[in-house]
Amino acid sequence: MNDTVSLPAETIEIRLDGQPRPVAAGTTLAALVASLGHAPAAVSTAVNGDFVPRGLRERPLAAGDVVLLFQPIVGG
Repeated sequence: MNDTVSLPAETIEIRLDGQPRPVAAGTTLAALVASLGHAPAAVSTAVNGDFVPRGLRERPLAAGDVVLLFQPIVGG
């Protein structure tokens, strides 16, 4: 019996909310948000300091990207 954990063939490391996190190469921002259990409208996102609207989250992440998830602010 093999007890090793199998990882995708290629992983990259990003920083998610200040912490290193390995993800599969080709992972999109939308897929990352979904894998963390967030509904798309529940969080806002930024990559490398730039706000990323929900409609543009299909972009693949790159090694070294800094991803921030935060609560959208509404009100008047």
